[in-house]
Order: sequence, then C-alpha cells, then structure tokens
Amino acid sequence: MAAQQSQGIQTLLEAEKEAAKIVQQARQYRVQKLKDARSEASKEIEAYQSAKEKEFKAFQSTHAGTTSNAQTTVDQETEVKLQSITESFKQAKDAVVKKLLDRVVLVKPELHRNLNKVES
Repeated sequence: MAAQQSQGIQTLLEAEKEAAKIVQQARQYRVQKLKDARSEASKEIEAYQSAKEKEFKAFQSTHAGTTSNAQTTVDQETEVKLQSITESFKQAKDAVVKKLLDRVVLVKPELHRNLNKVES
C-alpha cells in the first residue's frame, strides 16, 4: 500500500512538473507574441509616419508659392496705405500746426467753474 501511495505521489509530482513546463512554454509563447506584435506595430508606425511626411512635404511644396504671393500682395497693400497716410499728413500738417499755435497763443483767462466767487 505504501508503494502504491508512493507511486501515486510520484505520478502527481511528474504531472505537476509537466504542467509547470506547459505553463512556462505558454508564457514564453505569449512573451514572444507580444514582442512580435510590438515590432510589427513599430514598423507600421514608421511606414505611416514616412507616408504622412511625404504627403506633408508635397503639400508644402505646392503651397509654398502661394505664401510668397500673399506676402508680396500684403507688402504692396501696405505700401499703398502708407503712401495715402503720408499724403494725408502732408495736406493736414499746416492746418493742424496753425490750430495748435492759435490755441496756445490765444489764451482767454477764465476762472475755473468749481471756484466760488469770494465776496468782499
């Protein structure tokens, strides 16, 4: 009877060792699959990134000319506006200076409205 128990325990230990091996193989398989998935994902990311970068460069090269055209248009409009402001300044300069000098030179002395008259 002791021999049968000993043999049964031995069988259980062997089965446990076999199960541990199977679990270890499953873990290794899972780890390998994760590594493969990560490497595949990184390859896909790199491919997508390079495709988008090429697309952006193509877009940038096609629209680069419109930026310089817009800049020249803005520069021309700015120059026209500056010229009109300069002309307006030249025309109104003398009149404004005359009005300022008239205000400074022709002073009408008046009492402040908040000052009460003192009765003597």
